[in-house]
Amino acid sequence: MSFEDSQIWTEKYRPKSFEQVKGQKDTLKRVKAFVEQKNMPHLLFAGPPGVGKTTLSLVIVRELFKDSWNENFLELNASDERGIDVIRVKVKDFARTKAIGNVPFKIIYLDECDALTKEAQQALRRTMENYTKTCRFILSCNYSSKIIDPIQSRCAIFRFKPLEEKEIEQIIDTITKKEGIIINAEAKKALFEVSEGDCRKAENILQSCFAVSKKIDENIIYSMASVARPKEVKQALELAINKDFLEAKKKLLDTMLEYGLSGLDVIKQIQKLIWEVDVDDKKKLELTKACGEAEFRMVEGSDEYIQLEALLSQFCLVNLN
Repeated sequence: MSFEDSQIWTEKYRPKSFEQVKGQKDTLKRVKAFVEQKNMPHLLFAGPPGVGKTTLSLVIVRELFKDSWNENFLELNASDERGIDVIRVKVKDFARTKAIGNVPFKIIYLDECDALTKEAQQALRRTMENYTKTCRFILSCNYSSKIIDPIQSRCAIFRFKPLEEKEIEQIIDTITKKEGIIINAEAKKALFEVSEGDCRKAENILQSCFAVSKKIDENIIYSMASVARPKEVKQALELAINKDFLEAKKKLLDTMLEYGLSGLDVIKQIQKLIWEVDVDDKKKLELTKACGEAEFRMVEGSDEYIQLEALLSQFCLVNLN
């Protein structure tokens, strides 16, 4: 087995150029212009996981520095090293030396920088200010609101969105063609639904399914993703709405055990399916509110089975009022 065959697919199929990056069209256009001018401000990439923040950073560095990108690039994960010492030592030592090649600055990529302590963020602000001639920062975070305002004002902010269905489909088609996988349209749709626009998650699930079978259908997708098929959860909800509490409870429990779901997983799926059940809109609003209350209690440590039973009882009661 070659090294490429043993690679995890998220790395094997990670885009190497701007043309290969899917989604984020506006961001891509603006960032590409920075690279062509060989000059750019500090950048802040904000958005959910698996939508291309790290990938785009690596593409920027490769396009700017070509073969010498490794010497001019420092990647740190702030969730591992979140204290002030990292900024004072590692970042400063790298930032104060001159870049190799014809680009006048190096690049520091700081991933998950919303995990940095406030003190570390203040130290980073000063470092960004002092070493701007020899270094540019690309900061990546899930929530830009957790980054202090002085850092935000020093950066060009780009907000990343989850990938759309057609973009996830293009990625699936590329991988399945190269790996010799047979996948039907229902499985592609299921893969998009369970990944929710997260490219990394979609690729990982696809690789897990490929380990089981070269022919992939929606059943394998739901099974590997540890997500119940929507129709099974919907059946439990419809039983509850038809006032058959015991059968609804049994169906939901069987589904949870079959797919190994936690209470929070089930709540998320129920919340999505509420708008597909046959009750009037006002009652759907009440059920959505009940989902929120049950989810909050679970997060606070309440027993998930009791909370799910209480939620099913709300579905039973909704048609009695």
